[in-house]
Amino acid sequence: MVELPEQAEAGPTAAAAMRLAIRQALPPHSDGMRIGLLGGSFNPPHQAHRAISLFALKRLQLDRVWWLVTPGNPLKDNGGLHALAERAAAARKVAADPRIEISCLESVIGTRYTADTIDYLRRRASRLRFVWIMGADNLAQFHRWQKWQHIAAQVPMAVVDRPPRSFRALNAPAARALARYRLPEADAGRLADRAAPAWVYLTGLKLSLSSTGLRNPDGSWKSI
Repeated sequence: MVELPEQAEAGPTAAAAMRLAIRQALPPHSDGMRIGLLGGSFNPPHQAHRAISLFALKRLQLDRVWWLVTPGNPLKDNGGLHALAERAAAARKVAADPRIEISCLESVIGTRYTADTIDYLRRRASRLRFVWIMGADNLAQFHRWQKWQHIAAQVPMAVVDRPPRSFRALNAPAARALARYRLPEADAGRLADRAAPAWVYLTGLKLSLSSTGLRNPDGSWKSI
């Protein structure tokens, strides 16, 4: 009986701690902001991540880009994955722009799949206008993502060209299935205002960096 008061207090205390953790994991924002979401393991983060973000900020007329540093990628071998805190710290160093925010939200709310993270963000920050950003290499395998059709139906998407993957990406199952929702590239600046499904394919950024190429055989990072 004497333990009941302590147990009664544990629930609210834990809930308050969770609310605080979520507030800290969500970057600062205000109603109506246009937010690009760039998810990944960032193992390691590199200048292509930054270049894609700056490119998207300009072409999509975004206010911010949030880098969602994931605890792990369900489609990849996570054996060589560096600690989340290390990857987040490195991401902040690479981003070096106040418009690019780093978040470890998924580790706080316990989501593993992009679809669940987007659902959470749309509930938690319903007055923000989100755009999912990904490279053409991800579009090529998008049909393998958990609930990929649901993702496309929840947020507009911007796909950044990554030669020589263009042909494979635009002929992949997801691109074909979503072809009727593709906007002309000239309308990219209005993508955040469009209801999903809607997507645009952005060309003009020529970068070949990848996280895989910046890892040594033992999983350690080369200079970033």
